[in-house]
Amino acid sequence: MKKETKNRIRIISWILFVIYIGLLVYFLFLSEEYGRTSFDQRIYRYNLTPFQEIKRFWIYRHRVGFWVAFLNLAGNVIGFLPFGFFLPILSRRLRNGAVVTALGFGLSLLVESIQLVFKVGCFDVDDLILNTLGVLLGYLSFWICNGIRRMIYEKKI
Repeated sequence: MKKETKNRIRIISWILFVIYIGLLVYFLFLSEEYGRTSFDQRIYRYNLTPFQEIKRFWIYRHRVGFWVAFLNLAGNVIGFLPFGFFLPILSRRLRNGAVVTALGFGLSLLVESIQLVFKVGCFDVDDLILNTLGVLLGYLSFWICNGIRRMIYEKKI
């Protein structure tokens, strides 16, 4: 692949990554959806038991509704997929899956901590698990796409 093409891909990736981070901040902290209340009515909410909320949403998915269960379970995974996909594109030093996954876990921990401190959500260890899984799946998607790209361009050379 030409160096010019790689630079274009990297620039487009930076633009998409910045948009992604902006959307992530909006939906996690600012959006009035997802049952947010006024600040004076907010309380500290947290779950420190692994798989408790995942299990609860799965067991009661018919009662709470598919959309609510989907948003909670798959939404946490899908919301962090781009993080795992874009980081290796943005920097060669971030081509290690363990490093990308650790950074994704750190970002998720930061998000959950901010939600707890500012009472804009619930600190949930299950969200940490699902978000980190999303980062890992995003990195895996990058790895597969990069492998396909290498096979295609090696054949042409």
